[in-house]
Amino acid sequence: MDTIFGEARIEALRKKGILAVMVIDDADDAVPVAKALVEGGITAMELTLRTPAAMEALKRIVAEVPEMTAGVGTIITTGQVHDVKLARVDFGVSPGFNPKIVAEAIKIGLPFAPGISIASEIEGAVELGCRVLKFFPAESMGGIKYLDAINNPYGFLGLQYIPLGGLNMQNLASWLEKDYILAMGGSWIAPKNLIKQKAWDTIRENARAAMKVFHEVRG
Repeated sequence: MDTIFGEARIEALRKKGILAVMVIDDADDAVPVAKALVEGGITAMELTLRTPAAMEALKRIVAEVPEMTAGVGTIITTGQVHDVKLARVDFGVSPGFNPKIVAEAIKIGLPFAPGISIASEIEGAVELGCRVLKFFPAESMGGIKYLDAINNPYGFLGLQYIPLGGLNMQNLASWLEKDYILAMGGSWIAPKNLIKQKAWDTIRENARAAMKVFHEVRG
């Protein structure tokens, strides 16, 4: 049982299936891009904390687009753990496994999935009670074949993964076919350049195309 991410949240995220991973430079773009994604069928996101505008963008989405499950990525300091908790986000993730970050998230009650890419990181996260893990960078590490192999010794634990990195429309279905994949993370759906261009129609269509594959694979 996962007491950090939460069973109800796990089930809800599995039904959503795909997270749009976003880097937002201008907070004014936050609500329009979130609405475009929702209109395209994607109702979960990972907004990365990589820009000065990220926290303001996050707060606007949480306040104005309640249909969006607001996840936050690139949480790499304990201060950020507290910041996103105060912003009332649904969950947080990190690119790597830092025990201090995980411990702080547990301490203040932030649902959290640390990033892993090797067996020792899986074991460290499991020891702290994590059962939902971000697999990053997914394709660069060896893709599905690698994750199949690395997860094999831990399959009895029922670990769930959110892969990110190198995912696209061409390999989306092959990942979604795996039971241990909780949800997919994709930066191709609302990439930084399309957000800057305010190409909401294109982002909406990208979301629809991704969700079409999701429904074809998982029903």
